[in-house]
Amino acid sequence: MSDVLLQLSQILEQRKMADPNESYVASLYSDGLDKILKKIGEEATETVIAAKNGSDKELIYEMADLWFHTLILLSHQNIELKTILDELERRFGLSGLEEKARREK
Repeated sequence: MSDVLLQLSQILEQRKMADPNESYVASLYSDGLDKILKKIGEEATETVIAAKNGSDKELIYEMADLWFHTLILLSHQNIELKTILDELERRFGLSGLEEKARREK
């Protein structure tokens, strides 16, 4: 399942070298962190609205947009997707309450 995310992550890394006038992703990198964060905020809001509307099709579309833009953020911050996947894997077998308590120490 993560193969698609890993492939996309690699493509996003390549877009760092692309011309911002020819690539949407390169234009986000060029505009910087604030632009990327604003876009994630927009996509998160659209995802919430889609969920409230009860449309699976709309929710899937918006969630894909949200994930896409969060991958751009990770790439911009030079954080490999594998790091996030490893963190999720680390949490297997922990209750959510236990994991949260560990972070608060």
